[in-house]
Amino acid sequence: MPLESVSLLLISAAAGVILLWVFRKTSDQAAIRRTKKRLQAHLLEIRLYADDPAIIWQAQKKLLAANARYFGLMLRPAAIVTVPMVLLLVALDGYYGKRPLEPGRAAIVTAQFEAAMNGGEVFRLEAPEGIAVETPGVRLLGAHQVSWRIRAAQPAAGELRLLAGPVTVTKSVVAGNERRFVSTRRVGLHPSLLLYPGEPPLPASGVKWIEVDYPAARVQMFGFEAHWLVWFLIISMASAFLLKGKFRVTV
Repeated sequence: MPLESVSLLLISAAAGVILLWVFRKTSDQAAIRRTKKRLQAHLLEIRLYADDPAIIWQAQKKLLAANARYFGLMLRPAAIVTVPMVLLLVALDGYYGKRPLEPGRAAIVTAQFEAAMNGGEVFRLEAPEGIAVETPGVRLLGAHQVSWRIRAAQPAAGELRLLAGPVTVTKSVVAGNERRFVSTRRVGLHPSLLLYPGEPPLPASGVKWIEVDYPAARVQMFGFEAHWLVWFLIISMASAFLLKGKFRVTV
């Protein structure tokens, strides 16, 4: 099994265990157990009195109320783990979900501007050694975007430089055959920074974000290839399910 597959396996299993521990510490386990018993009782009631519409109606209302109660009990632990889980998934996607540009492969670089562009404005993209900018900037005026095509000639790591009049902004770029973390998009200081934390926020420059369209990557595990998130969900859920008895957790 490739090294990146082993590391994803261990991270996913550990995430499942940590989520199980957090759920136990932050949820009302006694209330969850009582609510699950009520759900089971109402389901049994519907089966036993299937020929009595009045009892069925009352059982269905109680079943809906118990479901709402169960959902409410899940909100607190879910809210607590949401932000850490989002940050973890973003970091993992930068390593397992994308891969650097292979030598000879092209990619599109797109800059999103905050306001409409004037027809006379000049935009230029400069690339580090080992990466060539193959086209001039192509404008999409309605969307306030400019795009270029770049191509990796050899393994390289450095910064793209976008020159827009007096404004200069940079964006990291990586090329090579080895798997490593890549930052697809550099954004400004606003809520989307939570989803793209791989680089410092852009300064106030009129550029909303700049992105490199890295190729997608897949992870091979147990003889199959799939998106890393598929493996993460399967392994983390499996580890949590197998260990919930040991942690004495009811979900």
